[in-house]
Amino acid sequence: MASLLLALAVGSTGLYAGFLLVFLTGVMPALGRLPDAAFVAAMRRVNEAVPRAVFMTVFAGVAVFPIAAYLVPVDDRTGAQRWLMLAGFVCALLNHLVTAVGNVPLNNALAAAEGPAEDPAATRAAFESRWNAYHRARTALILVAFGLLTAVAVG
Repeated sequence: MASLLLALAVGSTGLYAGFLLVFLTGVMPALGRLPDAAFVAAMRRVNEAVPRAVFMTVFAGVAVFPIAAYLVPVDDRTGAQRWLMLAGFVCALLNHLVTAVGNVPLNNALAAAEGPAEDPAATRAAFESRWNAYHRARTALILVAFGLLTAVAVG
């Protein structure tokens, strides 16, 4: 059971880290080249499409599987491995915290600003740089979490 939970922790964290990294290195730079109105419209559609069942399952797994793997006692796991697992869980949890208090409120504000009187340049200015800063932080956190959990799995 412990090996399965650790594999699920590494797998879900790796999938999520890859998703965020692709967004950081490909999607946001591409969207950043769009004119204001197109950028705002594209981000709204992305924000509507992403939180679906598959994404939410992986997102939940990033929080659940690392702590579950940590809590299952394993006699041959060293103290260092347990600390790495705990650190991986903390990084994953901090990633979720950044998402919840940073990116999601900005996504909600972007959705709420939609309307005939909207100024796309102002909407973008209030959103893009702050969203990207939060996104860089959460991407770094989940990459560290993935690395720590992978170190436990291979060590």
